[in-house]
Amino acid sequence: MRKCLRGRHNAGFTLLEVMIAIVVLIIGVLSLAVMLAVSVMYLKTSQLDYIAQQKAAEAVESIFTARDMGQATWATICNAGSPVCTSGIFVAGPTALCDPGPDGIVGTADDFNGTNCAVQADAILLPSGSTINNVTNTRVPLTDFNFQRTITITTVNVNGNPMNNVRQIQVTITYQAGQIKKTYTMTTNISNFS
Repeated sequence: MRKCLRGRHNAGFTLLEVMIAIVVLIIGVLSLAVMLAVSVMYLKTSQLDYIAQQKAAEAVESIFTARDMGQATWATICNAGSPVCTSGIFVAGPTALCDPGPDGIVGTADDFNGTNCAVQADAILLPSGSTINNVTNTRVPLTDFNFQRTITITTVNVNGNPMNNVRQIQVTITYQAGQIKKTYTMTTNISNFS
């Protein structure tokens, strides 16, 4: 008697197929976890990005206001020691963000006592009260985030010729956002005429 062996059809997956599927699934889940972590990190830095933009704009507005109100003359709207003018009032190089000194202009030499702020470090105010009527503000110095500002004022050149009545203002804010060192730069022009 002859037995006929029929091909056996097994339903289901082999162990190898299951292991490959698990590896693919783990790679996908880990990729999503890394993307989530990076997204949360960038989300947390968005507030610092906004502060950097506002502090750069504040410096530019301070320079324009000083020119318009007569607090600074054209001969003083440049960096100290710069070849642009001989009596510049703006500190050259990166400095901590400080509240304005007696002249009320951001980034000038009277804002500093050596390398320290003459008045106090610039800060943001965060509400810390628990009720609407009893809100107190907590002052958080921007030095906690290593904020630094560089104001650079240069002559504008057109076709290699300097324009004596126009200067370029470049304000660069650098800061530490977690493990990332970030930079924001604002550039504009100012003229001798208000």
